[in-house]
Amino acid sequence: MHQATNQADVVFFFDVDNTLLDNDMVSADLRRYLKTTIGVTAEERYWVLFERVRRELGYADYLGALQQYRAENLHEPQVQDISSFLLNYPFPMRLFPHALEVVVHCKQWGPVAVLSDGDVVFQPHKIESSGISKAVGGNVLIYIHKELEVEDVERRYPANHYVLVDDKLRILTAMKAILGSRITTVFARQGHYAHDPKALADHPPADLSVERIGDLLEVDLDHLMGAAHCS
Repeated sequence: MHQATNQADVVFFFDVDNTLLDNDMVSADLRRYLKTTIGVTAEERYWVLFERVRRELGYADYLGALQQYRAENLHEPQVQDISSFLLNYPFPMRLFPHALEVVVHCKQWGPVAVLSDGDVVFQPHKIESSGISKAVGGNVLIYIHKELEVEDVERRYPANHYVLVDDKLRILTAMKAILGSRITTVFARQGHYAHDPKALADHPPADLSVERIGDLLEVDLDHLMGAAHCS
C-alpha cells in the first residue's frame, strides 16, 4: 500500500463493490455456480452462513462463509471447486463501463485511492485481479468499518479536501458528518444498496449523485469542489 507524504489540495477516494465493480453480478454468478455445484438446498445454506458472517464481522466475507460451510460439510469435495471459482473469477469483466477511465480522469487533479471495507484476503485479491489496484497506483485502504477510520485515512492521505465516491448513502452520510465541507460526497446509484428505499429514506442526499460511475467523466473539478458547499 502506498500513501501520500505531502498534503494535497484534493484526494479522491473510490469504493469498490458496486462503485467501480459490479459486485451484484459477481454474487449472481456465484449463486448460479453454487446451485450447479452443490445443489439448491446447499446453496441456500451457504447464503445463510454468508449473512451470519456479515452480521458478525460487519462486512461481506465470501471465503469466511465458505469456511463455515466446509465445517458443516467435511466430506464434500466440491468445496475446493467453489474456492477455485472465487479465486479465479474474471473480475475485470465485471468492472462498470468507464470505471478505470474515471480513475484516470481524477488523477489529473490529485492522488486517487481505493477506500473499501472487507476481509484481508479476498477483498485485496479482488481489487488487484480486477486491475483497480494498478489503476490507483497501489493506493488501497481496506478497513472493517471505513467510516470509523477517518483519522487514519487523513494521516495516510493528508489533504485540504476529499472526494468520496460510494454506493452507500450510510457511508457518505457518516463521512460528511465528520469532515463537513472538507469532503464532497458522490453517490453512485449502482447496485442494490443504492436503490434500497429504506436507505434512501433514512439518509440525506449526497453532495452529488450520478446514475453511472462513467458519468463522472463529464464532471470537472470546480463542480466537485463546489458541490461540497451547496448541499
